[in-house]
Amino acid sequence: MARITLDHIRHAYGPNPKSDTDYALREVDHEWRDGGAYALLGPSGCGKTTLLNIISGLLQPSHGRILFDGNDVTNLSTQARNIAQVFQFPVIYDTMTVYDNLAFPLRNRGVAEPDVDRRVRDILEMIDLGGMAKRKAQGLTADQKQKISLGRGLVRNDVNAILFDEPLTVIDPHMKWVLRSQLKRLHKQFGFTMVYVTHDQTEALTFADKVVVMYEGEIVQIGTPAELFERPSHTFVGYFIGSPGMNVLPVQLQGNAVRIGSETLSLDYAPQTAAGAKTELGIRPEFINLGREGMPVTVNRVEDIGRQKVVRATFAGQPIAIVVTEDSEIPTDARVTFDPDAINIYANSWRVGREG
Repeated sequence: MARITLDHIRHAYGPNPKSDTDYALREVDHEWRDGGAYALLGPSGCGKTTLLNIISGLLQPSHGRILFDGNDVTNLSTQARNIAQVFQFPVIYDTMTVYDNLAFPLRNRGVAEPDVDRRVRDILEMIDLGGMAKRKAQGLTADQKQKISLGRGLVRNDVNAILFDEPLTVIDPHMKWVLRSQLKRLHKQFGFTMVYVTHDQTEALTFADKVVVMYEGEIVQIGTPAELFERPSHTFVGYFIGSPGMNVLPVQLQGNAVRIGSETLSLDYAPQTAAGAKTELGIRPEFINLGREGMPVTVNRVEDIGRQKVVRATFAGQPIAIVVTEDSEIPTDARVTFDPDAINIYANSWRVGREG
């Protein structure tokens, strides 16, 4: 496995980039530990596949270096980097059997046949294709072919890293959950360094030890699922993680208090921001208490989502979402309080900590 160092990586697809907007991938300078399971999460066009292809060697960065265990591999091919990569759509040999598709990467490296057989059968069981081992890949369904592609990425146990580019797109929802669980088990068992690209927060949060959230070509936060939920470093992370996402409200700072419209909230610290910065308050819907005490809100509608309800309301002239339990009473004269420990303050979209 490998420790992956991204040393001031930048990439532009066009010639002569002059500003940040010319770069598909803005500067990335991070080190990912050996044996870590990472998810690159973000919307289409945010740069996550570009970064994955730079790690794999399919793309050479415009600037910066990539190192595996301290060794510069920037100019090495994917094969020389000893990488396994699984793509969004199946890459398999239609004329081979399912078994031989999985065996091919091992045989190609001269692995002894008894070891090939043991490893292939383990992976066939994991991807639930044991009964199709002798069938030709041609004519299988799209999700079955993608399972083969996934299995080929997993069959080797000597790789530096395994990279996944939205590998479950064509897999049915139940099998997605099964395969994600199997990937986590495999990671814990063998300690592969895994990097998993997805736009689906559920996939990212259930697969990864650390989630790398990308937005407009840059990494805006790397953290555990709990860190992303409780302390989003950027307002985009608040919007993107959670359903519904974090409420973000424009505020004015007044020492250790914030003013939202005609309402004032006290904080236990005084956020320090640059003069003229756009300041906002972020709070998750789960951390707003709806009842008969606190600040007035106007309830607009209530959405029943099973064990919970999402209350859509207006507070201080701004739309907010509030999550309550399914049996909660919605008062006619509703009021809200905010959990003080769950309040985040942002300046120009970036979180301001207690230290400023």
